Amino acid sequence: MRRFVVIGLGMFGFYMAKNLYEMGHEVIAIDKNKDIVQKIKEFSTQAVVADAADKETLIALGVHDVDAAVIGLGTSLDASVLVTLYLKEMGVKEIVAKAITEDHGKILKTIGATEIIFPEKDIATKVATGISSPNLLDYLPLTEGYSIMEIAPPSSFIGKSIRELQLRNRYGVQIIAVKEFIPERINFIPSPDFIIKDSDSLIIMGHNNDLEKIEKGKK
Repeated sequence: MRRFVVIGLGMFGFYMAKNLYEMGHEVIAIDKNKDIVQKIKEFSTQAVVADAADKETLIALGVHDVDAAVIGLGTSLDASVLVTLYLKEMGVKEIVAKAITEDHGKILKTIGATEIIFPEKDIATKVATGISSPNLLDYLPLTEGYSIMEIAPPSSFIGKSIRELQLRNRYGVQIIAVKEFIPERINFIPSPDFIIKDSDSLIIMGHNNDLEKIEKGKK
């Protein structure tokens, strides 16, 4: 179990706090809006009505002792910058901050945020990728130009072993896991002799251009 603080309980912050709490973590949820704080009470360890842009308030709440902080104050640029700065000064090692523009994200990164989230942009990218690619089951962007995606195997893969497919040589990608549905299990780093079935789904990592070729069944 880890200890988190979530500051700013808009839709992003609210569901982040709720999900972390339901995963079994300790969560301090902070917002200036009493109604929102009331709603998050059953989904948090401690729900507090407070102005997190006040450093003394953060210290009094013991925020300096958390394992990680999530800042959902994207619409309030000044507040998100101040809170990020304060958390950095207090020694919080992991700071995830929501940003609304690229420049906002750069500022937050410069003053101490360890990860920047653009919820609307990230969701739009994922949805657009999904609806434009019928075989795509899931998609996770990694560093610039690289991703992990889950696909239904193209018909040309069915009945062949991973060794026969030669995906690394032909496409420059790697199968990191296979989800089997008969029987239901996940096979991590499958053997080269693993035979692909039409009921399987493949979790593949590689450059986006190479992944796109596989997803579309190109050679």
